[in-house]
Amino acid sequence: MFMLTFCNKGSFVSIRDTLSLNGSWQFALDTAKVGIKEKWYSRTLPDSVKLPGTLDENRKGIPNTNRLETMRLSRELMYAGMAWYQKTMVIPENWKGRGIRLIMERTKPTRVWVDAVLIGSSNDILTAQYYDLTNHLTPGKHVLTILVNNDNKSVPVGVTGSHAWTEHTQSNWNGIIGKFFLEAYNPIHIEAVQVYPDIVLKKITVKVKISNPEGNAENTKLILKADAWNTDVKHNVPPESFPVELKKGENTIELTYSLGSKTLFWSEFNPALYKLAVTLKEEKILDNTTLDFGMRKFSTQGTQFTINGTKTFLRGKHDACVFPLTGYPPMDVEAWQKVFRIAKSYNINFYRFHSWTPPLAAFEAADIEGMYLQPELPFWGAFSKNRNSDLNTFLLKEGDHILETYGNHASFVMFALGNELSGDFNVMKEFLNHFKSGDSRHLMAYGSNNYLGFRGQAEGEDYYAACRVGADKDTTYRTHIRGSFSFADANQGGYINGRYPSTSLNYSGAISKCTVPSIGTEIGQYQIYPNYEEIKKYTGIMKPWNFEVFRERLKENNLSDQAMDFFRASGALSAICYKADIEMAMRTPEFGGFHLLDLQDFPGQGTALVGLLDAFMDSKGVITPEEFGHFCNRVVPLVIMEKYCWTNNEQFRGKIQVANYSENSLKAQPVKWELKNARDEIIFQSEEVVNILQGGLTNIGSLHIDLLGFSKAEKLTLSIFLEGTHYENSYPLWVYPSNVDTKVPGNILVSKKLDRTTLSKLTDGAMVLLFPDFNEIRDLSVGGLFTPDYWNFRMFKSNSESNNKPVSPGTMSILTNPDLPLFSDFPTEFHTNWQWWPIVKNSRPFILDNTPKSYRPIVQVVDNIERNHKLGLIFEFAIGKGKLLVCMSDLKVIQDKPEGRQLYSAILKYMSSDKFNPSQTLSPAELVALFSSPLMRGK
Repeated sequence: MFMLTFCNKGSFVSIRDTLSLNGSWQFALDTAKVGIKEKWYSRTLPDSVKLPGTLDENRKGIPNTNRLETMRLSRELMYAGMAWYQKTMVIPENWKGRGIRLIMERTKPTRVWVDAVLIGSSNDILTAQYYDLTNHLTPGKHVLTILVNNDNKSVPVGVTGSHAWTEHTQSNWNGIIGKFFLEAYNPIHIEAVQVYPDIVLKKITVKVKISNPEGNAENTKLILKADAWNTDVKHNVPPESFPVELKKGENTIELTYSLGSKTLFWSEFNPALYKLAVTLKEEKILDNTTLDFGMRKFSTQGTQFTINGTKTFLRGKHDACVFPLTGYPPMDVEAWQKVFRIAKSYNINFYRFHSWTPPLAAFEAADIEGMYLQPELPFWGAFSKNRNSDLNTFLLKEGDHILETYGNHASFVMFALGNELSGDFNVMKEFLNHFKSGDSRHLMAYGSNNYLGFRGQAEGEDYYAACRVGADKDTTYRTHIRGSFSFADANQGGYINGRYPSTSLNYSGAISKCTVPSIGTEIGQYQIYPNYEEIKKYTGIMKPWNFEVFRERLKENNLSDQAMDFFRASGALSAICYKADIEMAMRTPEFGGFHLLDLQDFPGQGTALVGLLDAFMDSKGVITPEEFGHFCNRVVPLVIMEKYCWTNNEQFRGKIQVANYSENSLKAQPVKWELKNARDEIIFQSEEVVNILQGGLTNIGSLHIDLLGFSKAEKLTLSIFLEGTHYENSYPLWVYPSNVDTKVPGNILVSKKLDRTTLSKLTDGAMVLLFPDFNEIRDLSVGGLFTPDYWNFRMFKSNSESNNKPVSPGTMSILTNPDLPLFSDFPTEFHTNWQWWPIVKNSRPFILDNTPKSYRPIVQVVDNIERNHKLGLIFEFAIGKGKLLVCMSDLKVIQDKPEGRQLYSAILKYMSSDKFNPSQTLSPAELVALFSSPLMRGK
């Protein structure tokens, strides 16, 4: 049975009776796996717990002594195996002659006994478990015993790595959560109701499954009544009665119910819901139920998605079931509404549930909030027809139950077979054909990022979700539909780290290979250094022992005082990269959308702190929802330009476009743009009034701005506003003098080697600018990386090495003080921005772990949580009578870039000034040792 009667709202009164099973239960852990053999179901269990709940919440389990775990969050008590729960209950007299079932909304594989008689077993993990106890419960006392088994062998191999089970996200808990009760119903009763909306004819088809075990129903009728309940516009549809003839046994009745001309449609824009009351009557009511549905059609038009015929763009978020306080997902609507409202404040309209399906409350909340959902089967692996028959049976069953349980919900618009699937494609086809034949209300795909995108779109799926469309045949990224990758998966980690910065790139070439909408899958994955203040928030089940280990590593290298600066710098760069990634998707014509990995942190898989929000869905303070909405929104103004850095003898050229995926076209819309200098003065502005069509990109106008008026290096801001709306966006630009002086003054020695001659001159009082030969200091440095390290250094270092691919440099941003004299001619923030791209890409930050504890370089580079090196991009020392400045970027190879020339000039000007006065002194021997000695920590 898939009709959940416990979610009804309003004045509806069910004629079914329920007996809550919440409260104290007798309990025992079966660590030796002897309970069945020793018939524990026939004895009183010695301990007690509270249900609903988990072993963790009841402080039961085996103490976890591994405080050094860094792959994920930890639990203080661990247990994977059989746990026994037992309760004596009293069945009321008025339940005599009625059907009785046990309902457990969410648990792990179970067996159930009543009065020592085995009732059966269930391994449903993503929908409620139901046990028919009709023939075993009579009025009076009975003992109910439930065995819950969360051992990894209790489900088929292949399920335990999914986010429905793994310790890396929600934890592999044991217990029973959500609604938990016995239900009594009449022999003739409604088993299930499915609603199929038709928005064209403004009617619904209602399929009702009715059980008539004795075959004695007469003059039976079904009454349907629908009312809109969550909108200001009221719509009360008149009831309609349908006579039905019931045969003995199972009956499926199909009815058509018209909602009429006042029908309200459900969408992200206006999530109008109807409550359908279904009543089964003879002379009196035999059974009744209610359910929510929305009048919507989520479909496709070419390579775009539509909602009720209106084109929409999916601005999605990955969900991995991360709930640190409980270790399991919320089971109430209000908690899920809070989650979705936070996401909506960042203009997210789509949730992809990675290899799991959330509980009923999530669908109910998404219905109310207008959020599109894609649940998935609990699978992350390879399909096989012959080797995995038990797994295939399990997944087909789970899929059928997911569709039957949650299929009525308007928010349930898409469905996929799992994450990064591979193996026998014919099995995938059989699965998808099976699910499609049973339910046409959802778009379906073979999976998310199957074959890592190398196979491309496959015939038969309604949409395509992956990171690329077909195999990479070169290093141009022409198949990619997201901006970042690990070094193991793409040359230089993809577009944003691998291509000179521009806002002119999009994915049109890649999606031209698709005939259905494409979704850029798991975009982003930009790490942010931990905020160790977050540790105190872990007051529940999951413990941040990984954070504590990382904090101790930082302390060991004498960098604890910089932890918050590392967090702020890497966070700022992460936000910049997320903007670039999202805008590449937004400016791709006829693209389907994206989903982020992630808006929030993923505290597993080596600890992937990739979120702009932490694991609790709280803001890290990196970017506000309003700022995020400038580039992730229903309407996004965009600037198309070939580069961010210009010279003053050039004319800035660009184009303005607006992506409009709001509900309507914007007619006679004033679009204003302005260019401001660093003093917030407007130096150029203009305006156009245009019609901005719904469902795509509209060209607004071209920009041609002379830059001759800028005589020195300056950062500018180009902003676009849709007047009368909250839609706006802005871009940084840098303008540099075209004739910048890069001639080396006679009093500065530029060298690539710290040889005897250089050292002698330095000691005697020379000023030396050292560009070390990368080949000579390779083991004393790390590589240059623009973006924050992808996902997690530990995980992808291993992947790269095992696949004979380059390892990511693993860094996360520069860190500097913009007010230092060096930057008087090279404007910068304290973190990396686009003008640093060629500089850091052509660098090898030097490991300064062997320098004095308090020493900090002029331009530091934030390292990852695995290494925690003190890294220097630009640093200086006083050596004898001389002064040394070391630049770990090979600026000579980027003299074709204005930012490269400008930094070189700024360094020379700084060294020629009286401001060049290094505070840290090293002896010649110490300097030589620094550039030749192995690291103190052996790193």
